[in-house]
Parts: sequence; structure tokens; C-alpha cells
Amino acid sequence: MMAARKDLPRYTVPSLTPEDGAKVAEILQERLNSLTDLHLTLKHVHWNVVGPHFIAVHEMLDPQVDAVRAMTDAIAERIATLGGVPVGTPGALVKARTWEDYHLGRATAIEHLGALDEVYQGVIESHRKAAKDTEELDDVTNDLLIGHLHELELFHWFVRAHLESAGGGLSTEGATSELGAARQAREAKAG
Repeated sequence: MMAARKDLPRYTVPSLTPEDGAKVAEILQERLNSLTDLHLTLKHVHWNVVGPHFIAVHEMLDPQVDAVRAMTDAIAERIATLGGVPVGTPGALVKARTWEDYHLGRATAIEHLGALDEVYQGVIESHRKAAKDTEELDDVTNDLLIGHLHELELFHWFVRAHLESAGGGLSTEGATSELGAARQAREAKAG
């Protein structure tokens, strides 16, 4: 009989080994961190957006905040179901994250939307990777992540609709940072 490792759950869902349950929970913890950060970033933008399109963006973000917060709850509950311990403290989030903090404070709607285009791209790409990584391990977790992707991609489209020209080009095309995307969106709007 093998001695129990401290980082393995004492139990997990039927048909998964404790090792696989721990691996899936680790993948989900990364998503929990990312979505918690997204939830807070969206609320930050909601509070700090200004300009002629203030109310449209302000009101567009509230349902996104609520949906992303619900996603974090579903992920945390799945981690617990797998026998893991979901960690949602601010210090743990900051320590674990591999991305920079959101850079814009009070700014125009178009600048925040440009920056959010970059934020959503990063979150969606990481979420897709997590879905791929769980594809062979756990159907339930994979389904959960794919369901989240549907909503995240829809919200990203809402953001991008403000950045798209009549010809279908994005004002943030080629940007590699939030601030760069915000600047490009602002300049395209002014030009």
C-alpha cells in the first residue's frame, strides 16, 4: 500500500484516481485565479469608465461581472467536489498569478474596451488550454470549462463590437498589451 501524499486529496469523484483528481483541481485553481481577477477587473472598469459611452459600457459590464462571479463559484465547487481545496484569498491570487495587474484607472470607454480586448484574449486562451488539458481526464470539468468559454467569448464579442470598424477591422489589432490596445483604440476613435 502506497503512503498518502500530502498534496493528494483523500477522496475524489468516482472513476478518477486521487492523482487525476489533484491534477484537475490544480488546473481549475488556475482558472479560479484568472476568473476572480477578471471579475474584479470588470468591476474596476465599471467604476472607472468615463466619456460619452459611459452608461452603455457601465451597464454592459454588470451582467458580465455577475456571470464571471458565478463561473468562479462553479469552479471552486468543482475543486471541492474533486476533493481539493479551492483557494480564493487575495494574497494567494496575487502570489499565483502569472499576468500583470490591470493598468488603467479612470479612462474613456474606448480605452477601457481596448484594454479589455487584451484581457479577454488572455483569459479565453488560458481557458481553452485548460479545457484541452482536461479533455481526457474529466468530462464533467471539461464540459464546465467549455460552457464558460461560450459566455466568455460572447462577452469578448460585446467588447470587440465597440472596437470594430464598418469594414470588420479591430482598432486593437496587433496590440500586445492592455495599454497598447487602449492607446490604439483611443487613436482610432480620434482619427
